[in-house]
Amino acid sequence: MVALVTPFKNDKVDYDAYGELIELQVKSGTDAIVPCGTTGESATLDHHEHEEVIKFAIEMAAGRCIVIAGTGSNATAEALSLTRAAAEGGADVSLQVSPYYNKPSQEGLYQHFKKINDEVDLPMILYNVPGRTGKEIAVDTVCRLAELKNVAAIKEAGGSVDRVSEIINGCDLTVLSGDDSLTLPMMAVGAKGVISVVANLVPADVKAMVVAAASGDYAKARDLHYKMLDLVRMCFVENNPAGIKCAMHLAGRVGPEMRLPVCGMLDENVERMRKVLVDYGIL
Repeated sequence: MVALVTPFKNDKVDYDAYGELIELQVKSGTDAIVPCGTTGESATLDHHEHEEVIKFAIEMAAGRCIVIAGTGSNATAEALSLTRAAAEGGADVSLQVSPYYNKPSQEGLYQHFKKINDEVDLPMILYNVPGRTGKEIAVDTVCRLAELKNVAAIKEAGGSVDRVSEIINGCDLTVLSGDDSLTLPMMAVGAKGVISVVANLVPADVKAMVVAAASGDYAKARDLHYKMLDLVRMCFVENNPAGIKCAMHLAGRVGPEMRLPVCGMLDENVERMRKVLVDYGIL
């Protein structure tokens, strides 16, 4: 699965480029696309853009892959509104980030996700990313949420393989890696795949690594893990999505434009990224 970047041109969504990115993913065998996640700069899309980007992704996918709509928010009412729109537009699943900034209690987190579960009949993937939200969804809360009808999986971007083990040991919930560098070790303890950033650029390699790990061919999976490791690291030298957008621009896939407060990488890091792409064979 890929957390799609959102291309911009003159401060508008570049739908021509976006359509080409989706076609690349479909042709590369990606199982699901995720419009309007963190990598898609969802925080700087207005509500109309957010809904239109998801609608466009659904239309372009045309049933050829799953569409997981990023519709989370730190306001429950806003998450509900975005999720309803995605469901009405034909999304297959929603991705629900843990509410950020307001740092709710564990009971508040539970009630937030439960309300979305109860009011929109659409499978959801919980998204634990405490480095961005300031609050972890505790394992006990995850296991409690796993009992709800529409909670189908959790995207784990907390940087902890131990935590993945605790979730898998504690409840029957699909775990997906949210950290490209940890996809292989997470799968080794039972995660089922990844919602990937680097797959924007090298979807076939990410897919091959996941398939190899899922089939028990860890020698092949390790080879692919190490092949991609320098690229993964460079994508996160600065904040996401600055790294992957830089790589995508250098590769001629999208323009360099981002929306403040996210900005382009430092010149020295652009040159480091260029070298990594040359070494990879992309340039």
